[in-house]
Amino acid sequence: MTLPKPPRFLLINYEYPPVGGGGGNATQQIGRILAARGAKVTVLTAAQGGLPRRENDRGVQLYRIWAARRRPDRCSVFEMLIFLTHALIAAPRLARQVKADAALVFFSLPTGPVGWWLKRRLGLPYVLSLQGGDVPGFMREELAFYHRLSGPVITRVWQNAYAVIANSKGLADLARAHSPDVGIGIIPAGADLDSVKPPTVPTLEGPLHLLFVGRLVSQKGLDVLLRALSSLKDEKNWLLTIAGEGPLKDELARAAQGLRLTEHINFRGWLERDHLPAVYRDADVFVLPSRDEGMPNAMLEAMAAGLPVIGSRVAGIDEVVIDNETGLLLPVDDADALTIALKTVIADRNKTFALGQAARKRVEDHYSWDLAASAYVELLSDAAGLETP
Repeated sequence: MTLPKPPRFLLINYEYPPVGGGGGNATQQIGRILAARGAKVTVLTAAQGGLPRRENDRGVQLYRIWAARRRPDRCSVFEMLIFLTHALIAAPRLARQVKADAALVFFSLPTGPVGWWLKRRLGLPYVLSLQGGDVPGFMREELAFYHRLSGPVITRVWQNAYAVIANSKGLADLARAHSPDVGIGIIPAGADLDSVKPPTVPTLEGPLHLLFVGRLVSQKGLDVLLRALSSLKDEKNWLLTIAGEGPLKDELARAAQGLRLTEHINFRGWLERDHLPAVYRDADVFVLPSRDEGMPNAMLEAMAAGLPVIGSRVAGIDEVVIDNETGLLLPVDDADALTIALKTVIADRNKTFALGQAARKRVEDHYSWDLAASAYVELLSDAAGLETP
């Protein structure tokens, strides 16, 4: 689909690959698709390390501003506030410079107030894309204090947006509980179907390769995964790769050692997005025993690569993974159930392969970035009063 005229969209996110996680990936994928369809796309994001301050990414013009960000894999509250402060100054100037018709803002905080400020200063309409931790009620135990402090600001940002969009039904339900008077739409996250390909034959020989990709935080339930795998420590028919960084890395490594699992587990650390397709290609099963989720990009990418998912029955996973069809679902924090699921995929390689093939088909039909970009361009065009493509 080609746009009837070249609209100009400003995308705002404090993360953009190779910096950040799923929200940054969503910004990149949607921006690239909009640019490929003829839109003029500009992204305002944070600088980090030696990344160029100005760069063209497949037609997406990047403007990186200083935000004191030290690491690509995590961002402190202080660094978020630095980005917000500088973005409030830079965004109106950039919006005028590129003659933006509308803005797409990712995350209620720290970027949401930038959209609000653009509307107040320039009358520029903005669509807000919710990603998970920016929604009050998400990761309740860890983020309760942060959400109490930021709740009024989040509400104001939502109320002034042309549209507020969650990336999963569960996240939309949380948002509606926080602000019942704000309409919350849903545009699911997607996967890059071209960067990964499903296997054509099952893995019948050698160990089954399990994979986790994500932040090493309590939310992801990796402590439960290690407890589940402890029952399989004397078996030689499985290996686990953990790709990611986070505050629990050392604790998880010590736990793996204490459970005598170290010969089975490879902690790969933080990987840039360009390295992930090879990691998916080398795996057989994706494991995600999360306690809370929005719509995890890593899970969708794994499914696109033909991997079945063993995951928790939480919003964002159970609306994508169909039990016994595209993966296996189990209760939250249930190590015994997870052990049984792991034994199932290890023992029956043909079934595991069939689950993975069905996972790829489900992503192709319902969770591609092309579908997400089409929905966003329609919203942004409506917000700007442009002809809807």
